[in-house]
Amino acid sequence: MRARKILALAAFPSLFAALFVLAVVFRRQLWELFASADRLREWIASAGATAPLIFVAIQALQVVVFFIPGEIPQVVGGYLFGLWTGTLLSLAGIALGSLVSFIVARALGVPFVHALFEREKVEQVRRILQSPRAKLSFFLLFLIPGLPKDILCYAAGLSSIRLFVFLSFSSVGRLPGIAGSALMGQAAAERRWPLAATVLALAVVLFVIGYLFRERIQLFLERMSRRK
Repeated sequence: MRARKILALAAFPSLFAALFVLAVVFRRQLWELFASADRLREWIASAGATAPLIFVAIQALQVVVFFIPGEIPQVVGGYLFGLWTGTLLSLAGIALGSLVSFIVARALGVPFVHALFEREKVEQVRRILQSPRAKLSFFLLFLIPGLPKDILCYAAGLSSIRLFVFLSFSSVGRLPGIAGSALMGQAAAERRWPLAATVLALAVVLFVIGYLFRERIQLFLERMSRRK
């Protein structure tokens, strides 16, 4: 246990030191790539036949490296591959990234996850996942826009929740948001600007509501999860 704790504490600074070096070396390219949907779309499209695999890898990366924005790739997926294929590819990549986060958290333990996220937030999610209504609450945490999703993947790895249950509920909960982003991208590709604007406006409203009331929502879900 002591060796595991030392490994967990060492893994965090090592991981971010490596990421920092890469970010400094490739800072201009990374900024240009992830700050613009057009540049990201062009870069993925230039991969030709391997573009779907590149896209899945990007989606997995933005889950594991949680400070990379995930909304832009989802829209780009709809633009490049259409609603259905874009949604499926995003879902596959995000599930892969979630799997990695889950396994890393389970392997390195509490100290590693506490180093990544605020301790109080991690413990709140853990309490929800250890409750009688854990599955329903977990699903709603992923479903409601504006709530932090990245912490859920890592915190789930610290809980007793089974891997299959985690992937199933997190994927289904994320599906409406992913599909909405893909629809926005497809509408933009087809120059259906009224539809794209409508989906964007709805997404922004839902995100703002979820973000503003995130503390109350999480407290409500925590209380609800305790009820038998």
